[in-house]
Amino acid sequence: MAIETIIYALLGGILPALVWLAFWLREDYKHPEPRGLILRTFFFGMLAVILVLPFQKMVDALIPGMTVVTILLWVVLEELFKFGAAYLGGLKSVEDNEPIDPIIYMITAALGFVALENTLFLFGSLVGKDIIGSVITGNLRFIGASLLHVVSSGIVGFSLAFSFYKSIKTHVILTITALMVAVAFHTAFNLSIVHWGNSGAMLAFGLVWIGTVLLLLAFEKTKTIQKKTIA
Repeated sequence: MAIETIIYALLGGILPALVWLAFWLREDYKHPEPRGLILRTFFFGMLAVILVLPFQKMVDALIPGMTVVTILLWVVLEELFKFGAAYLGGLKSVEDNEPIDPIIYMITAALGFVALENTLFLFGSLVGKDIIGSVITGNLRFIGASLLHVVSSGIVGFSLAFSFYKSIKTHVILTITALMVAVAFHTAFNLSIVHWGNSGAMLAFGLVWIGTVLLLLAFEKTKTIQKKTIA
């Protein structure tokens, strides 16, 4: 196995994720999070891919095939592990001290997840000597899967932002609800890709772009949240 293959896969997986990360971090330019916490959260997001794989394999063994239930359970696991990465990375720190911060940490964890996930996909293509396929796969995942994970985690991040100054009960209820919405969005994307062919792919990409626009609007809304909104 050539070291070049590993390097190309790492560069193709991690660099695009870092480009996206730089883009989203600009939304928090006034009071940026400590770079150490951002890097830690990104790393935990990558680690989440490794930790979630055994559980996904268990699901695949129990329910073989790309059934709706299999896809749903895979998505639930991914969203929970991304949330765990964000929590351990920055959400539980004292630096999570303004409404916009949870969105930043959730997106950072998601992009760490994307970085290693994309690396593994590209590595498989490169090992199989499918160079053209790996380039196409990299471009598609740079846009599609990256935005998918960003938007689904952003949904949870926005709920944490919106309930930042609210009661613990409201905070928990909104977080659980947001996780369910994120799972539904993520599952709809995957089902469209797997079961509906080219038309499904077009629909899925349309959904993530709409979600991205809404996430940008959510950032602007979050910047207006004040402590007076305590419930």
